[in-house]
Amino acid sequence: MKILVIGSGGREHALVWKLRQSPRVRELYCAPGNAGIGELAELVALAPDDLPGLLRFATQEQIDLTVVGPEVSLSLGIVDQFTAQGLRIFGPVQQAAQLEVSKAFAKQLMQEQGVPTAAFATFTDPSAARNYVAQVGAPIVVKADGLAAGKGVLICHTVQEAQLAIDEIMRSRVFGTAGDRVVIEEFLEGEEASFLAFTDGTTVLPLASAQDHKRVCDNDQGPNTGGMGAYSPAPVVTPALAGRIVNEIMLPTLQGLKRRGITYKGILYAGLMISGTNVKVVEFNARFGDPECQPLMVRLKSDLVDVMEAVIDERLVEVTLTWDHRPAVCVILAAEGYPGNYETGKPITGLESLQDWQDGVIFHSGTGTDSLVVTKQGRAIGVNKLLVTKGGRVLGVTALGDDIRNAIAMAYQAIAKISWPGMHYRRDIGHRAVGRLSHTSE
Repeated sequence: MKILVIGSGGREHALVWKLRQSPRVRELYCAPGNAGIGELAELVALAPDDLPGLLRFATQEQIDLTVVGPEVSLSLGIVDQFTAQGLRIFGPVQQAAQLEVSKAFAKQLMQEQGVPTAAFATFTDPSAARNYVAQVGAPIVVKADGLAAGKGVLICHTVQEAQLAIDEIMRSRVFGTAGDRVVIEEFLEGEEASFLAFTDGTTVLPLASAQDHKRVCDNDQGPNTGGMGAYSPAPVVTPALAGRIVNEIMLPTLQGLKRRGITYKGILYAGLMISGTNVKVVEFNARFGDPECQPLMVRLKSDLVDVMEAVIDERLVEVTLTWDHRPAVCVILAAEGYPGNYETGKPITGLESLQDWQDGVIFHSGTGTDSLVVTKQGRAIGVNKLLVTKGGRVLGVTALGDDIRNAIAMAYQAIAKISWPGMHYRRDIGHRAVGRLSHTSE
């Protein structure tokens, strides 16, 4: 098979890494990819939002399966366009992707289907939104309705903070057109978890549980990011709770879409807030999470090509997933200043010492190469390729361990060998899982 993966982050590197293991894969491409992905697949200089270019490439190269990584491609209707041309592609159609593209759409659907979620109100007028916040008080959550790269959710502890957030989103347009509308929600207490499942519109096949770390600094301080680390499994999602999530959240959501004439095929990702036996949906995503994808792909033993084809052909009921029993932990190494302004082009050192690392995989997110001219006595004698930073989130160090503590230790031991000027990472990834283990062992 010839497979094309769309995207350039750590999620896409993990997908390429996993797809490369399938004996069915003959040629593997990634558009546009990154320096790490380039070691496993042929890179194609096409952006995820260049639908005409991607469609042309897939047609000319007779691609057998396209796998969509980022939400932007889904939001533009890439699945609809590829399918119309007879091309096989993994991901939800444009209407189904509205679950992620519009938080207001998702909240309305959940309300109709009785899916547990935070109380909410939506606004297109900033003055009305400010008045609402003044009435209901704080803490409260202000969200840009559209896509904002995981950064459009602002948790506000005072009314003044909430009103400032509304002004930034709707008047200053910090997230562009994503802020045409805001969703204002009650603040939920509890522990967050990520629940991802393959679905063909009828059958729900859950992946292993996972937990993301959204805030940029230790102890969940600082602004939200695209994700600073993740681990799998997440002890907060017990087997009993997983069954409830499927029956009370995932299936009713799919049924609500079907009532609207929409069949959802792909990955359905529910971001959840869990408090005791209560579980509520914070948001839906229409694709693999990043960084949750990294520990999940490292643990997945099943052939990913087989699973994706079963989703496309609506025969997912025939599939079971097998997993490595060992936990996996991914720690994101980020550029100084992320998720705000940051510099790129910083040379990355230390990865060469981890080429034979046996305890995990280093997935590239924002990396590229730069040329260094080698001189001798003032004369150029060659050119060396340097690995440099090219994004906010740069690397995802993902380790397996006999238990969660061991996996965490393996990841941080590897991180100690990597550096670039200004490298930043959280030092407490997995702390909730360790806390739960400590509590149960007492």
